[in-house]
Amino acid sequence: MTILEAVLYGIIQGATEFLPVSSSGHLALAKAFLDQTDVPVLFDVILHVATLIVVIAGFRKRVAAILRALVRWIRRTAEEEDGPMLRLAWVIVVATALTAGLGFLIEGLDLGTMPVLVSGMFIVTALVLIGARFSRGTRGYTTIGWREAVVVGVAQGAGVVPGISRSGISISAGRASGLAREKAGEFAFLVSIPAILGALLLSINDFGDLSESVGALPLVVGFVTAMVIGWASLRFLMKLVQSGRLYLFAFYLVPLGVFGMIWFSR
Repeated sequence: MTILEAVLYGIIQGATEFLPVSSSGHLALAKAFLDQTDVPVLFDVILHVATLIVVIAGFRKRVAAILRALVRWIRRTAEEEDGPMLRLAWVIVVATALTAGLGFLIEGLDLGTMPVLVSGMFIVTALVLIGARFSRGTRGYTTIGWREAVVVGVAQGAGVVPGISRSGISISAGRASGLAREKAGEFAFLVSIPAILGALLLSINDFGDLSESVGALPLVVGFVTAMVIGWASLRFLMKLVQSGRLYLFAFYLVPLGVFGMIWFSR
């Protein structure tokens, strides 16, 4: 892999990990166009780790609040104000378990090597975003519970399918379960933290193949590029979430999906 290609992958990952257009789908199509379908999955996961750092930095106050509440709970010194954060913590755990189970089943299908299917999933994502426009949730973390855990956990698991936007379907699921816009956006990224870490651990054995097909310098360049672009992308996305305009990405996803289905069906 050349440095220029690594930069391209980094830009794609950084921009599309947060915007509701499916980073895995765009990476899969980019590899198909560049005829690099033999790049190890770990490369994708490492690019996801770059954007994971952006998530932790972007929501550092919420992450710190959850960790403080958990530490006080373990020490049996939890206070009443820790209640919402402890509730949020167990909801994240349940959602992660559901994501892991569904994601494990889907990952084994190796759908990223089917560009026509990936293109069709872009259209599915567009329909999900349009449907989310009609959600009217207003609840916050004080009443979050099993419903959000199950709905968002299953949705994020489905987001493993390339072409299905993990952020888009998770935010839409949060809205459908009753969460307010900003909370649905934040929660969607909080539950992505353990999911991405888990994917990294499961792919760790591919490090040998990664060094042979990618190389150290392109890997570092792609990682840094994904992190920088991801930071700008996350800030932009949260503004769109607050304004309720995620559905606008449907105008990009539908033509992209149709084009991909036609192009790769030749």
